[in-house]
Amino acid sequence: MAANAFDTEITETAEALIGPWRQPRQMLHAQVYDAHASIHDDATAQKLGFKGGTIEGPTHFSQFAPLGARLWGQAWFESGCLSAHYRNACFEGEEVQAMLSKPLPGTSQCQIQMVKRDGTEVLRGTASVGEPHAATALEARLTELKPLADPVILRDVKVAQTSKRQTVRMALDQNMGDLYPFSLRQKLAVITENSPYYSGADNPWGKAIIPMEMLSVLFQYRSKDDPLPAKGPAVGLFADQEIRLIKGPLFVDEEYEIEREVVALSGSRRTESAWIKTRVFGKTGAVVATMLLNMATLKDSYAPYEMEYRQLYGTGR
Repeated sequence: MAANAFDTEITETAEALIGPWRQPRQMLHAQVYDAHASIHDDATAQKLGFKGGTIEGPTHFSQFAPLGARLWGQAWFESGCLSAHYRNACFEGEEVQAMLSKPLPGTSQCQIQMVKRDGTEVLRGTASVGEPHAATALEARLTELKPLADPVILRDVKVAQTSKRQTVRMALDQNMGDLYPFSLRQKLAVITENSPYYSGADNPWGKAIIPMEMLSVLFQYRSKDDPLPAKGPAVGLFADQEIRLIKGPLFVDEEYEIEREVVALSGSRRTESAWIKTRVFGKTGAVVATMLLNMATLKDSYAPYEMEYRQLYGTGR
């Protein structure tokens, strides 16, 4: 008999499942990429107008896991999907709450939202299991993107560029490198919603499974081994993210292969964005999970941006 997945206190209304208030922990103070500190470093973030190092977006996915498990049971761990647009940064010490609106009868997709105590929206999107037969939040968002005009940082990046296949694995005590300088065991010590499923075999599959927020770490683990030809150094952040299990769950200390493809390029006043689709293959060669990630690079963080813009396009932006 498997243990209960979560002991999280959930408030249920006629329309929604609502999780408790939590304070996510920041674990990326020491993150390094392009040989410099990231948006999760206080000093770097403050230079770019943030009040401090931001909590990484997928950290929030853990607060939705008990809600998905309550609504869909085992199917959540095997074919669950979270698709989210990150609306506002969250900082260590702030409390946030996850809410999941119940799906309409006969459907398997619903709306999700996370808010701070003062009502500030941290993220919004969709949760689903299986094939929901409706566009996820990010599938819909991809059809509405403002195309990337006059690229500088991403001028050499092209849609359909695909990485080489990479082998990845996440053991319990494995440090996940410069991008993620901690182990799964260290994460489980501070994760907002822990589960016996994450560290032992007392679950329906008989071995420890990787939490959804840590799937983001696994999928990005070797991304700098075959990077996009983006200009830098520059600071990026996750603006949109979708993680979908197809033949889940994914297991601790099991080997997977991944490949990444640029599926869209978009832009805003402050950012240039590459939308990357990661496909994850199990030992039989079948796709077991996917991730869609909008990595938005801040124009102001790339020192020669204005000079190169004038060189490329003949005028200031």
